[in-house]
Amino acid sequence: MVHELQNKDGSVSQETEPSLRSRTTRIVLAVCALLLFAGFVALGTWQVYRLQWKLALIERVDQRVHAAAIAAPAPDCWSQVSAANDEYRHVNASGVFLHELSSKVQAVTALGAGYWLLTPLRAEDGTVVFINRGFITEAQSQAIFSDPSKVNSTLLGNNERVLVTGLLRINEPGGGFLRSNDPVGDRWYSRDVQALAQAHKLTNVAPYFIDAEVDKSNPSSTADTSTIRPVAGLTVIAFHNSHMVYALTWYALALMVAGAAFWVTREERRAKRARAG
Repeated sequence: MVHELQNKDGSVSQETEPSLRSRTTRIVLAVCALLLFAGFVALGTWQVYRLQWKLALIERVDQRVHAAAIAAPAPDCWSQVSAANDEYRHVNASGVFLHELSSKVQAVTALGAGYWLLTPLRAEDGTVVFINRGFITEAQSQAIFSDPSKVNSTLLGNNERVLVTGLLRINEPGGGFLRSNDPVGDRWYSRDVQALAQAHKLTNVAPYFIDAEVDKSNPSSTADTSTIRPVAGLTVIAFHNSHMVYALTWYALALMVAGAAFWVTREERRAKRARAG
C-alpha cells in the first residue's frame, strides 16, 4: 500500500507500506523450511553414523592384516565368505602352482603400469585358489608369456609344493578401467577368479583370491623389477572417508535454512508493526 505524505516545503512524497504475505503463504513457507531443516539434519546424522561405521571397518581391517596368518577358508565355508567378514584377512594356503594357467591382469601400482600375475594353486584335496603373485611390467609379461614353455621355468623352476601367505581378497567380477574382461582374447582388467576358472576349465575354485605378501626368505620377491619374478606385497589398503565433511555440509545447510526462516519471520513481524503503526 502506498501513502502520500505532505512535506514541510509543501511537496508530496510517497511511502510504501511493507507488504504482508497471506496466511497460506506463510504456512507453506514454514512447512517447506521445516522439511528442509529436518531433511538436512537427518542426512548429517546419517553421515555421522556412516563415519562411525567406516572407522570401525578400518579398525577391523587393520586387526585382520596384522593378525597371525590362519588357513584360508575351506570349501565348506566358501558360501559364507564375504567382504564384510573376510576381506584382507591374513591367510595362508599350500599346494602346487599351475604355472601354465597363469594370467595377467592389467594393474597400476606404485611401480607404474603393468600387470598382476594370477596363478592357480591346487591343494592336495583338488581344490584351487588363485594367487595374485604380484606385479610384473609389460616387458616382464612379454618375456613370460611370449613362450608358454617359459612360464614354468621362469617363475619357479619346479612344480614343487609351496606355502603361500597373504591377504584374502574378494572376487572382482566384470572388469575395470572402464573395460570389460575379454576371456576369449585373454585380456583381463579385474581379478575375476570365477571367469578365470571358467576360461581355464578349472573346477572347485575358491570364490576369493590371495594377494601374496613379500617372501622375506626370497629377496627377488621384493620391489626389484629387474628380475622376472613378480613383485609381491603391493596391496593398497585405503578407504575413502569423507563422512565428516559430508556431515558438516548437511548440518551447515540446515543452519542456513534455520537462519533464512528466522530472517523471514523477523521481516514479517516488522511489516506487521509498521502496518499497525
